[in-house]
This record gives sequence, C-alpha cells and structure tokens, in this order.
Amino acid sequence: MNSEKKQALQVLKIARGQIEGTIKMIEDGRYCVDVSNQIMAAQSLLKKANLLILKQHMNSCVLDAFKHEHGPEKIDEVIELLSKLLDK
Repeated sequence: MNSEKKQALQVLKIARGQIEGTIKMIEDGRYCVDVSNQIMAAQSLLKKANLLILKQHMNSCVLDAFKHEHGPEKIDEVIELLSKLLDK
C-alpha cells in the first residue's frame, strides 16, 4: 500500500469516528447546529480521503496507462469522476 492510500485509510478511520460521534450526538439530542458542524467536518475528511485516492490513481494507474498507450481512456475516466464531484 502506497503512502496516499495509507493516508486515505487513516483519514477514513478518523471520519468513521467522527460519524459515530455524530450519530451519538443525535441520539443524545444534542443541539442541531453542533450536529451540523460535525457532519461538515466528516464531509471534509471524506473529501480529503477522496483527493488522496485520486492523487494515487493519477500517479500510478493513469501514468501507467500513458506508458501503454491507454492514456486517453484513463483521462475520460477521471473527467467522468470529476464531473460527478463538481455536480454536487
């Protein structure tokens, strides 16, 4: 496992803890704004993990595809993924 995947895994574990904590906050009837802030923090962690995974993909899979004449296919794949991210 390369460094980006290790970092993404660590960030996702932190996000999991954040989400579990947020669930507990809701169950405990905590103030809605505090719950919303925790949800936004978890979303931020998920975005960070996604960027790390995409960085790894670009540096390995896409780079390798260009070396083997399949680069345009990988570019299309990344563009499709980015369009999903930007639609949000």
